[in-house]
Formats: sequence, structure tokens, C-alpha cells
Amino acid sequence: MDSIFSIGIQSLWDELRHMPVGGVWWINTDRNEDAISLVNQTIAAQDKDSRVAVITMGEEPKKIIRLENDRGPQTVKLFSMSTEADSLYFLTRDIQCSIDPDNYFLILKCSNNTLQNIPAEKLLKWLARTNKWATNHNCTLLVVNPGSNNDKLFSLLMGEYRSLFGLASIHDQADSYLYDIAFWCNEKGVSARQQLNLKHIEGEWHLSRQEETVVQPRSDEKRILSHLAVLEGAPPLSENWSLYETNEALFNEARTTQAATIVFSLMQNNQIETLARHIHTLRRQRGSALKIVVRENTTSLRATDERLLLGCGANMVIPWNAPLSRCLTLIESIQGQQFSRHVPEDISTLLSMTQPMKLRGYQKWDTFCDAVGNMMSNTLLPADGKGVMVALRPVPGIRVEQALTLCRPNRTGDIMTIGDNRLVLFLSFCRVNDLDTALNHIFPLPTGDIFSNRMIWFEDNLINAELVQMRALAPEQWAKPLPMSSDVKPILNAKHDGHVWRRIPEPRRLLSEHEESAS
Repeated sequence: MDSIFSIGIQSLWDELRHMPVGGVWWINTDRNEDAISLVNQTIAAQDKDSRVAVITMGEEPKKIIRLENDRGPQTVKLFSMSTEADSLYFLTRDIQCSIDPDNYFLILKCSNNTLQNIPAEKLLKWLARTNKWATNHNCTLLVVNPGSNNDKLFSLLMGEYRSLFGLASIHDQADSYLYDIAFWCNEKGVSARQQLNLKHIEGEWHLSRQEETVVQPRSDEKRILSHLAVLEGAPPLSENWSLYETNEALFNEARTTQAATIVFSLMQNNQIETLARHIHTLRRQRGSALKIVVRENTTSLRATDERLLLGCGANMVIPWNAPLSRCLTLIESIQGQQFSRHVPEDISTLLSMTQPMKLRGYQKWDTFCDAVGNMMSNTLLPADGKGVMVALRPVPGIRVEQALTLCRPNRTGDIMTIGDNRLVLFLSFCRVNDLDTALNHIFPLPTGDIFSNRMIWFEDNLINAELVQMRALAPEQWAKPLPMSSDVKPILNAKHDGHVWRRIPEPRRLLSEHEESAS
């Protein structure tokens, strides 16, 4: 008869506890000591005759694994492995060299933060192969993975229900713990999106008493969790509103919700990436019923930043100039909505593809064409909104190499090249109606005095068509910048004041007659 093993959390019902042979289960913890405690309590929860083996990564198993006299199996096989990724790939082969895994309960206790360094493709490939191995050899593998930033990994694994039979996390919440179950499949059926409160008392995990009879959390669709600054000093508008002083506190509370409205506040530009990660985690882990809103309290969002927040899973971004009454109307308008856009599993994909290319200034002709071509082929960016390409031909008497010395882009993502007696610029995420303003910032002189004519492309298909023509240009027609000499001072000492370029005066000290005669 096939064995059924159990997670070592007392009072947890069988639907969320049992692990039959023939699959892989996975539990993340925030701290290493919590992972060790869970492994030991899980060992103690098994029957006396159970076949159990524990593999510890980067730690001596005899120092962290214990057997209890009054419960648990009589013996436990102990193995250790290094923290190198290769040791993980050869885990199943090494196990078979020591034991017959049939009807075995294998517990892999990972090293703290180690799995975060393994590429996602390799980890998922290993997981699929290991699940197939566990099925073929009729055994159960439980992976207990401690890490301080497991949200990225948790979001990645949520879509691997073909390779995982269960996925859960234990989050430390100071006085208690949150047991967040993404899904759990066993002989009792399938459970998903469960969140339970745990207590860690005298080294053992217990389900909180109020959770023992609650299988599904109640609906929280009417709740609105908001940053304090969103209401501009006003008190909570009703009993459904809850206010929080920081976005971090709001995020931690939002992790327990199912269909509530979450309203973050954006004060400054350096909050954008952190806020994007919060939104991505909530959307990937809490589902499509959650309503996520970002209110810009001060002007800090560029078009690319807003696109990033929406791509991470925000329902709406409210601009800074919307009054409070308008803000509340917009929040009310999204009630009952279901989020339907696709959100990539890895946020790094969004961060790299919705932000400007990491280039600025002059590029070789072929490098320029490749960079703009990659921008055009990016499916995560909006159609006909990726930027403007403009070709400028100098007036007679000015060489294109000389015109290049006057081209001074300040933004990352603004690049230029020269060839065929033209200076070609690509201004990422610039709107065509803002082109003249952008050129006035880039050139210290009016462009009409430097260039005789210009051609503009701002639609994707037109830019792609021009790139085909540019790539056909022979390399001998490419131009090179003028050589720079370190002992030559800049001709123009100027800076832009937001409207026009202005020369910067250089201080000069006049000598007195006595000083002049002494020199």
C-alpha cells in the first residue's frame, strides 16, 4: 500500500497536510531557523514505520536534525550536499546510489537564499525532471527553502502546477506567522489560495484556534486598504477603509486579501521600482479579483514608469493633478472588475523591457540599427508609442561630424549615429508632438541654423521600413566622430535652464598695477 506523509503543522486539515507518494511539494520560509523547525516537526509527524530521508544543503545534518523518542520514525537517513547548483542537478542520481527511494519520504532542506542564484530556466527544468523521477520511483519529495526574498521564486513557481503538487510559504509577521498556500493537491482533492495564521509555540507549529474551522476566507471585496497620504489628511471614509502610514505596511496587509482594493501612494521617483515589485507580487500571488491602484501624490511619473506599474498588475494609476473627489470616483469605478491582462512571471522581464534601453549618445551605425530594431520588436511596449526617429541633414558648410559635436542628449535611451551625410536620432518614448521641445534640449543652437531639413518616423512600421534602408548602407558610407583631444577645451561652455541654452560666465580677476609689474 502506498504511503501518505504529512506536514508537521498541528490541527491542519488533511486537504492541506497530506502528501501521497509520487510527487514534489514545496514550502518557502522567511528564516532559516523556521525551515529547520518545520523539517524537524514534519519528521516527528510521520508514522513509526515510515521511511524518511533528509538531505541538507550546506549544513551538517546531525547538527540540525533531531529524532524524538516518543514520536516519529525509528530511523532517519541523513545526507548532506554542497550549495553548488550542480549538486542539485545530480540529487536524484546520488539518492539512488544510497537507498531505494520506493515509498520514501525525502526532505530537501535548502541552504538560506541559495536557490535565488539559480537561473529560472534551469530551476524549472530540474523541477520537471525531479517530479517525473518521484512519480516513476513512487516517492515523495518535500523541498523546504528558506530565503529572505522568496516572493520572486514563489511567483515563478505558481504556474508550475504540472511539476508541483503543492506550493506554500510561511511568512514571519512578528507575533504570528502567515501560512500562504498557493495550491495543494492530494488524495483529498485540490485546495488553492488559502491563508492561515500559525503560532510557533515552544518550537512547534500550531494552527491558530480561530482558523481551525475556517476552510475558505470570507469575502473582502468591500474592503479598501489605503496609504494615509491618499486621503490628504481626511479620516477613513467608512468602516470599510483602513489606512496605513507606509506602502510597506500596506503591502504586508494586502498579502492577506482576496478581492479588496489596495491604494498605494507615490511620492517620489525612487519609489517606483519597489512599488512595482509590490504590485507584481500581489497580482501574481493574490489573483485577478484584487484591485490595485497607485495615486501619484506629487509629480514623479514618466510615461515609461506608468507603463511599468500597469504592466506589473495595477488596475489604474491616478495622476497627481486629480483632486481627491476625482480620485475617489476613479476608485469607485473599478469596483467589481476582474484584472484580465497578462503579467509575466519574472518582474525582471518587465523592468528591462518597459524601461528605456541602457544606451545613450553616439552609437555606431549598425549598433544603432540593432538597438532601435530590438525596441520595435518588444511586444510589451505599446504599438506606435516606442519613440521617435528623426534624420537631420546639416546645412551647407557644416559637416555631419561637426553637427554631431553639438548633439548632447541627456536621457538614457536617446541615441544617435551618423552616416550618408545625415545625423539620425532615436528618442525613446518621446511623443511626436514633443519632438521640438526635445530637440531644443539636445542642441544648444536652434536646429534650423544647423540643419537644412529633417525626416521624422514615429509609427512602428515606418521606423522598421527605414531601418531596412539604413542596414543596406555600405560600411564605407558610415561616418565617424571627430577625434577628441584631452587638451582642447570645449568651444561652448553652456547649460540648459529648461527653456534655452545659456553661456556660463567664466570669472576673471584683474591684476593691480603692482601685481602686474611683479609678474
